[in-house]
Amino acid sequence: MFFALMDAYDAIIAFMDRGGSVLWVIGILLLLTFSLVFERVWFLNSTHAKNVKHTLATWNARADKSSWRARQIRMMMISQISLDLRSSMPLIEALVVICPLLGLLGTVTGMIEVFFVMALTGGGDAKSMAGGVSKATIPTMAGMVGALSGIFAANFLKHKMETDISLLEDHLALSD
Repeated sequence: MFFALMDAYDAIIAFMDRGGSVLWVIGILLLLTFSLVFERVWFLNSTHAKNVKHTLATWNARADKSSWRARQIRMMMISQISLDLRSSMPLIEALVVICPLLGLLGTVTGMIEVFFVMALTGGGDAKSMAGGVSKATIPTMAGMVGALSGIFAANFLKHKMETDISLLEDHLALSD
C-alpha cells in the first residue's frame, strides 16, 4: 500500500513538472477553490441547519405575524440567512473564472519556450520543441478541467442555497 502511494505521488510530481510552474499555481488555486466548496457544504449541513432552526423558533415565538413590522422582521431574518449562506460564493466564482485564464498563461509560457528553442536550434530540434508544446497544452487542459469542475460545484451550491432560502420563506409564514 505504501509503495502504491509513493508511485502515485511520483506520477503526480512528474505530471506537475511537465506542465511547468503555471500548473503548480493552477493546482494551488484548485485546492483553494475546492476547500471553499467543501467549507460551504459543511456549513450547509451543520451551522446553517442550526441557524434555520433558531430563526424558525424565533419567528414561531412571535405573536404578531401580520403587521408591517412583522413583515420587515421576516425579511431581515431571510436576508441574514441568505447572507450567511452566500458569503464565500463570490470568491469561489472568481477562482473558477481565473482557472482557464491561468491555463492560457501556461499556453503562452509553453509556446515562448518552443519559440526560444526554435531560435537557438534553428527549428531543427523536434524533441525540444515537443517539450515546450507539452508545457503549453498541459496547463490549458488543467485550467479547463478545473473551471468545468468548479462550475459544476458552484452551480450545485447555488441551487442548494436557493432551495434552502425558498423553503425558509415558505416556513416563515405570515398570518393575514
